[in-house]
Amino acid sequence: MRILHLSLAVTLLVGSALRAQSNPNQQQPPDQQQQPNQQQPGQQQQQPNQPPPSLEKPAPGNEPASPGSSHSSSVTDERRLMRIRTIYVDRMDNQLSDKLMEGLAKIGRFHIVAERKDADAVFTGTCFDSRHLKQVHSEVFLNDRASGSSIWQDIVRRPYNPPSLAASVQDSADVIIAHLTQTIQEAERK
Repeated sequence: MRILHLSLAVTLLVGSALRAQSNPNQQQPPDQQQQPNQQQPGQQQQQPNQPPPSLEKPAPGNEPASPGSSHSSSVTDERRLMRIRTIYVDRMDNQLSDKLMEGLAKIGRFHIVAERKDADAVFTGTCFDSRHLKQVHSEVFLNDRASGSSIWQDIVRRPYNPPSLAASVQDSADVIIAHLTQTIQEAERK
């Protein structure tokens, strides 16, 4: 019984944290509200002629494709990424793997293989749809097949309901492929 109460408490905490994360404009409780000229710990002091961070324009390629979306991609091994020629794509929820295979084929840089043993790298990940948050959350990882070490990864959140789940998954795949292409182009310029 005690474990059930603890589990319920954790679930409620996680749910409230996710809601707060998805709605940053939500009112804070009075004891957590910031006074006008008080600085929170870890917060940078605003310069008088600088727009607040929420109004600054994101760097090219880092802006969300539409309101309510966000993403984060990073490369951990540029040299290894540039040497990849064959990729195996693991099965992912909501047919994200199928959409990624189509997108990778369009790039033309990689050959998609049917057997893991034939690949230089493996795409793995998840594609979780939350009707409550009205979001599709995708996390993908490109790892070296032989060593399992990380090469590149991306996290994409896309709104849905509306649009349809299938459209949001397709949009997620398109964004992931665009981020991978951008990373490759940046590595080629170095």
